Amino acid sequence: MATDSWALAVDEQEAAVNLGSYSGWAEDRAAQSLLNKLIRSNLVDNTNQVEVLQRDPNSPLYSVKSFEELRLKPQLLQGVYAMGFNRPSKIQENALPMMLAEPPQNLIAQSQSGTGKTAAFVLAMLSRVEPAERYPQCLCLSPTYELALQTGKVIEQMGKFHPELKLAYAVRGNKLERGQKISEHIVIGTPGTVLDWCAKLKFIDPKKIKVFVLDEADVMIATQGHQDQSIRIQRMLPRNCQMLLFSATFEDSVWKFAQKVVPDPNIIKLKREEETLDTIKQYYVLCNNRDEKFQALCNLYGAITIAQAMIFCHTRKTASWLAAELSKEGHQVALLSGEMMVEQRAAVIERFREGKEKVLVTTNVCARGIDVEQVSVVINFDLPVDKDGNPDNETYLHRIGRTGRFGKRGLAVNMVDSKHSMNILNRIQEHFNKKIERLDTDDLDEIEKIAN
Repeated sequence: MATDSWALAVDEQEAAVNLGSYSGWAEDRAAQSLLNKLIRSNLVDNTNQVEVLQRDPNSPLYSVKSFEELRLKPQLLQGVYAMGFNRPSKIQENALPMMLAEPPQNLIAQSQSGTGKTAAFVLAMLSRVEPAERYPQCLCLSPTYELALQTGKVIEQMGKFHPELKLAYAVRGNKLERGQKISEHIVIGTPGTVLDWCAKLKFIDPKKIKVFVLDEADVMIATQGHQDQSIRIQRMLPRNCQMLLFSATFEDSVWKFAQKVVPDPNIIKLKREEETLDTIKQYYVLCNNRDEKFQALCNLYGAITIAQAMIFCHTRKTASWLAAELSKEGHQVALLSGEMMVEQRAAVIERFREGKEKVLVTTNVCARGIDVEQVSVVINFDLPVDKDGNPDNETYLHRIGRTGRFGKRGLAVNMVDSKHSMNILNRIQEHFNKKIERLDTDDLDEIEKIAN
C-alpha cells in the first residue's frame, strides 16, 4: 500500500486543525472518537449481543469464527494477521460475510469504538479493488481530517502486502491541478472536499465507485453541511455501488439519514447490556461550599489512592482549579480537560492507564467512552446534571458504572454542597431505586471501612 507524496501534502494549518471549529456536540463526538482510536492498543472485549436484521430474511445467515473462512486474497489475510487480529471480533463475525458477499450487499451497522469496525470496512474496500484499474474504486467519508487520517493508517497497514494499491486523501489543503484525474484506487476524505472532487473539479468519476463507506454517521450529521454533502455524493454513485454506513448511536436523526443513504440494507445493531450498580457501594458527603468539598476530598485522599480514582467536575474551570489545589497539597494528579489537543488527552490517559498517576481529574465530556479497567473509585465532585439543571441519570450510571466492571466491587462518593444538589442526589436515588448512604469524612474509621 502506498500513498503518493501529494496525497499527504496538506497545509500545516489543516494538520494542526483543532476540533474546536465544530459545533460543541459534534466536536465532543469527533474528539471522543479520535481519542478512543489513539488510546486503543487492542480490541474491546464487547459483551453486547449483536442483533442482525437481514434484507432478505430467507437467505441463510452466515457468521465466521476465523478470517480463513472468508476466502480473502493471501496478501489481505497476511495484512490482517500482521495487524494483530487473530480471530474476528463480534461485529466482524457478522458484518464481514455480508460485506464480502457476491453480489455485494449494503449494510447499516451500529458499532462502538474498539470493536474492529474500521478494519472490517477497510477489508471490504481492499477486497473489491482491482489494482490493474488505475482510477478510484472505493470512497470513504470521515467527519474530520484527523479521523480520515486514522482510517488511512488502517488502510495502509492492512494493505501493506499489496504495494500496488494506492490511497489518496481528499481533505482541505490537498491542492490538485484542475482537470487532473486521479489514479489512486481508494479515496478517503471529508464530505465537502470529496463533493468538490466529484462534482466541481471532476478528479473522481463517481460512476466508477464500487464501495461507498460512510463512517461515524452520528458525528457526521451533527456537523453543519455534512449531511447534505454526503447525500449529494451518494446520489452520484451507480446503483450497484455497495453502501456501508457505521454509527456508534442510532437516535432517530441518524436512522433517518442512514435510510436515505443506504438502500435495501442489512442491519447490525448492538443490544445494550444493562449496566448494573449492584457491585458498587455509593456514599454522599454533606458540605456547605466548594472549600469544604475540597477538604473532604483531601481527607478521603489516602484511602482512595490505594486504587485508581477518577474525580468528575462539571466545568473545565472547576477541574483546573481542583487539580491545581490538589497538586499544591503535594498530591500527584492528572488533569483531562477539553481545551487540550486530542493527542495531549491521549497521552494523559495513557499515563493514567499505566498507573503513573493514580488520580484523574476530568470533566464529563472528556471521559465519555474511556475504559480504564483498574478504576475502582469514582468521586463526583459535582453531581451530573443536564443543560436544564435536572439529574443526568445516564451520565451518573456511566461515570460510576466503570468502577464495578468485571465483577469487581466499586466505590462511588458524591459531594453535596447545597439544597439543590441534595435534591439532585435524592432524585438519582429514586431513579435507580438504590439507597446512597451518608459518609462522615472526619471519621477515619469510616473511611478505612469503605476503602477495604
